[in-house]
Amino acid sequence: MQRSRIVGTGTYLPEKVVTNDDMVKLYGIETSDAWIRERTGIGKRRLAAPGEATSDMAAAASRKALEMAGIKPEDLDMIVCGTVTPDMPFPAAAVFVQAKIGATKAACFDVSAACAGSLYALAIADSFIKSGGARSVLVIGAELLTRIMDWRDRNTCILFGDAAGAMVLVAETREGHGLLSTHLHTDGTQAHILNIPGGGSAKPFSPEVYEKREQYVKMNGREVYKTAVRVLEACSREALDRNGYKPNDVTHVIAHQANLRILEAVLKRLEIPLEKCHLNIEEVGNTSSASVPLTLDQANRQGALKPGDLVLMMAIGGGMAWGSALVKW
Repeated sequence: MQRSRIVGTGTYLPEKVVTNDDMVKLYGIETSDAWIRERTGIGKRRLAAPGEATSDMAAAASRKALEMAGIKPEDLDMIVCGTVTPDMPFPAAAVFVQAKIGATKAACFDVSAACAGSLYALAIADSFIKSGGARSVLVIGAELLTRIMDWRDRNTCILFGDAAGAMVLVAETREGHGLLSTHLHTDGTQAHILNIPGGGSAKPFSPEVYEKREQYVKMNGREVYKTAVRVLEACSREALDRNGYKPNDVTHVIAHQANLRILEAVLKRLEIPLEKCHLNIEEVGNTSSASVPLTLDQANRQGALKPGDLVLMMAIGGGMAWGSALVKW
């Protein structure tokens, strides 16, 4: 059976670094380095430059992934970008990426699944390749979250950073190799615990929206934590069970890094050592849909991923939307 295989990865991180101490000194947030680290594991994050757009970051990460894959942009059949911070309401950020990298033949569209966006995009790309509808697909996760944060709200603004990550997928015909399965889930009854309530058709921009600062991300951290731990364990077991593996068979965990405490709790439940989980949250914070491809690229370029390794991916975002994927590298 034809599967898809990841043959190239790439990352882009903005140059500007904002430490926890900077949050206090430069931005006047009532917090401390110790408070942030204890609750989240975050030490610093990246901030996009003025004039830098989501598609700029996405294009930079994509070029690196394509170079590793040895595939020319004009040979791509499709670009799928997971993002909730596109350059503008429409067209899709993927459209601008196509123009910037010269992927003239690629069909392009965005996927909105918040922090799970790149995993949702990966599942879509995998489906197109398995069906024969595409031969090579560029999957991107890119977010410029610092521009939709309320910098008066220390519960959210301390968490997020800007970044982009990319993966190139092609067909894989070897039995038991490549992307073994993907598993996507949504619970719309929990949409209220993580969202941007203002600025859409339900609550168009208005003086009231601005007064209540509803154009920014709102989050019930306690409820997000409870849901994340429960469902990430469940969908990880789902991926392993589907393919006949046990948690102790996993070589690497590539997870969306929303909060170190969430990852610690999920891996403890799965009985997978934390050492198997590639971590970068201390350095870059929560990069939303960029987190999974960014982490994968870092592990890949460090030479950590070996042929035959079993890689478990997981992510959760607003919606609530979550999922997992299992890859035989």
